[in-house]
Amino acid sequence: MLWRKFNGEPINLPIIEAVEEAITRETAMGTKLKVCIGTDSQVKGLDTEFATVIVFLREHNGGFMYIHNERTKQKFHIKERMLVEVAKSIEVAYELCNLFIKYQVDMEVHADINTNPQFKSNDALREAMGYILGMGFAFKAKPEAFASSCCADKAVN
Repeated sequence: MLWRKFNGEPINLPIIEAVEEAITRETAMGTKLKVCIGTDSQVKGLDTEFATVIVFLREHNGGFMYIHNERTKQKFHIKERMLVEVAKSIEVAYELCNLFIKYQVDMEVHADINTNPQFKSNDALREAMGYILGMGFAFKAKPEAFASSCCADKAVN
């Protein structure tokens, strides 16, 4: 998986090493971190592009994020695409969760799924929430799911 910083700079380490480096650097400066992981997608013609983000929030001092983009020709129904977004976020969260435990960093998985039943994405809410909570992760949906609905949304090319 190729990851980059928000400014476009590539991350040349395996993501687990890059995240550990970021956590140790920030905690050495006395910063309390919280991490939010989310994925968004957009359909463009025959392609569906996914952007997964790892958002590092510095308590009282902004934040930064790492981004991974992926493109596929596979067709998805809206509910299926929402659940693929959640699966991509969970995959990253699962890979990194031992680091968050080791360094006592709070982590949430954000789903770009609307809690309002009038929106189509709401069809996937129950399954997504069960999937995320069943994996033992904290869960946020819209409007609180800024990692997916704002950060990842801006990272989809």
